[in-house]
Amino acid sequence: MSELRFVRLGFGADAVEYQEAWQEQRRVHAARFADEIPDTCLMLEHPAVYTAGRRTEDSERPLDGTPVIDVDRGGKITWHGPGQLVGYPILKLPRPVDVIAHVRRLEEALIRACAEFGLETTRVEGRSGVWVLGDDRQRPDTGGLTLDLAPARPADEEFDPRLSGPEYAPSNAGQRGEDRKLAAIGIRIAKGVSMHGFSFNCDPDNTWFDRIVPCGIRDAGVTSLSNELGRRVTVEEALPVVEKHLLEVLESAEPLPRAV
Repeated sequence: MSELRFVRLGFGADAVEYQEAWQEQRRVHAARFADEIPDTCLMLEHPAVYTAGRRTEDSERPLDGTPVIDVDRGGKITWHGPGQLVGYPILKLPRPVDVIAHVRRLEEALIRACAEFGLETTRVEGRSGVWVLGDDRQRPDTGGLTLDLAPARPADEEFDPRLSGPEYAPSNAGQRGEDRKLAAIGIRIAKGVSMHGFSFNCDPDNTWFDRIVPCGIRDAGVTSLSNELGRRVTVEEALPVVEKHLLEVLESAEPLPRAV
């Protein structure tokens, strides 16, 4: 892989609108394909927005008709917004292109970043992203809704947590002792160069996820570094740690010459 540079586009009050960042991704992608620039990872924060990958089903979108931006990445619907670190690694990938290997590298970097903060995370077979596995431990009190019960989910495959009250909400998966996703990954590979990337929950308001079926997954939920560690971990604090581990992992991928 070529030298990897990080470009910090905007955070907090300077958060970057999704459409603006998507346009910048396309510009950088074209320049990387033409070898005009090195591998580049755009780092940023978005204002609150729902985005839907190509496999998103209508039943997974907000029930109230909240606008959703349909995008050309893989995966399903998710939320981006304040308190979430977003990274778009635009890389010329090793050939032959192995999409799964690219996803695994991104997961590995984020798992290492979580470990540096003292949080053990892992992969879940058949599901992309970085996860905290469910258990019976009492979660830290972060000032949110406290549940006295750990209700069993109905067996109906069409069960929709959005219609069943806050005890089933994705944001409360930790209190139910269920698996919960801390970082989501959705990518697209075009002309051997990656686009889109990951979202890493630092200290967002996770109730935004309760209006959708996050990543199309109905039997698990979402979490953040702050929820799991019981202290606030900001995007600003997480940024250099995530960049360090991305650099370590992605530098190990060596591209081969393009076949003629």
